[in-house]
Amino acid sequence: MVGISLTSAWGEPVELTSQKDIEAAERYVQFYLGWFANPIYSGDYPEVMKNYVGRKSAQQGLGTSRLPTFSVQEKSYIKGTSDFLGLSHFTTRYITQKNYSALKGPSYHTDRDLTELVDPKWPDPGSKWLYSVPWGFRRLLNFIKTQYGNPLIYVTENGVSEKLQCTQLCDEWRIEYLKGYINEMLKAINDGVNVKGYTVWSLLDKFEWNKGYSERFGLYHVDFKKGNKPRYPKASVYYYKMIISANGFSNPREVKSWHQKAIETCSITNQLLAAEEQRNTAANILRLIHDPLTTHMEMVTEIVVPTVFTLCILISAILLMFLLRKHN
Repeated sequence: MVGISLTSAWGEPVELTSQKDIEAAERYVQFYLGWFANPIYSGDYPEVMKNYVGRKSAQQGLGTSRLPTFSVQEKSYIKGTSDFLGLSHFTTRYITQKNYSALKGPSYHTDRDLTELVDPKWPDPGSKWLYSVPWGFRRLLNFIKTQYGNPLIYVTENGVSEKLQCTQLCDEWRIEYLKGYINEMLKAINDGVNVKGYTVWSLLDKFEWNKGYSERFGLYHVDFKKGNKPRYPKASVYYYKMIISANGFSNPREVKSWHQKAIETCSITNQLLAAEEQRNTAANILRLIHDPLTTHMEMVTEIVVPTVFTLCILISAILLMFLLRKHN
């Protein structure tokens, strides 16, 4: 089986009674997910995308649309080429109509004629863009069911980061996020959505695009400062393990016990990690006290040698300039 994995947020109209907001929210998802999914499942770009990009292109004085056109052969070739849809989903936005002038120049964002909003009450435990809005997940899955003929879906990424820079093993916000999103996915399955698999993002803390190691998505904390990169389980490890074991959620009392056990487990690990850090700090202090020669040599290597080298270059440059002037 060969499939494609696409990322998409969900767009919810700001005013459910406003036709303009409803259409703007539809455009948001079509420009986000439909841009790539529609050609695979329907053979062409979304009509709304072709209309809006085409109109903006004409207003900008272009003879043809900035959105490419598929030939009949290309449409036939690409349609139905994915055995499953891999879906990465993290968050939701409220959407409202907003007209942008074509004079602002060609832009994916202004082509859509909409603006994105967030509810300040939504939890935002991690990245600036990532708000916890579980109910949007179910709505997106149902949209895919209706829009693309209920394809086979594997959730390839779903998770939340943390914005605190210190080690956070008792990640209760991640537990709440996973609980909410997985529960909404199970509701979507009950709605008839053809979801066959789910993968949390991610197993380990890793290199996160241009954020590097500053944003932590992992169930396991990785200490990148140490050569062997030791890993420490967060509370979410135990909780997610129990969800997998039960293939969902059992009765509320048992789920509550999962949460309690997860926090107890991470507290113990936190104590062990804190004790290890204290030992490392003490060892470093002792090394500095009992090995002054090593410290002195490190200072010579790291500070004195580069400084002397730089001064030599400067003095040589001054002497060379002096000799050239004298020669002239």
